[in-house]
Amino acid sequence: TRSTCPYCSVSCGVIIHTLGDKAKNAIPQVVHVEGDPDHPINRGTLCPKGSSLEQDILNDRRLLKPQVRRPGGTDWEDISWDDAFNQIARLVKKTRDESFVEKDESGFTVNRCEGIGWTGGCTDTNELNYLAVKTMRAMGVCYFETQARV
Repeated sequence: TRSTCPYCSVSCGVIIHTLGDKAKNAIPQVVHVEGDPDHPINRGTLCPKGSSLEQDILNDRRLLKPQVRRPGGTDWEDISWDDAFNQIARLVKKTRDESFVEKDESGFTVNRCEGIGWTGGCTDTNELNYLAVKTMRAMGVCYFETQARV
């Protein structure tokens, strides 16, 4: 399968070799990851992070579902994706409502949210960062940064 390395904004092409073709008794398994020689960005080369991609895919500690640690709790519990999305949406709205500033101390309309910050990471694509900036601006968030501009 041709894919894109998730580690930085360079977006190097990778080929992920697998066993199993979704047949009844076939167990899908990643067996090798290499740089895509036909990809115009990296032409088959991978940096050390990209070269370790197979180890991240096959890591037995890799989380495959959302987890939450409740206030005052010490253990993580698995929750459904719907519960995770609903909880995130509820808390974002609550925080925005509590920290929204319509006018500054001089009476100027500012419409900003000072209680939320966004930091994009090196694994975010330019498309995700574009959508994040649009979303944060729409909510009035002032404090955000992405690595895509670095």
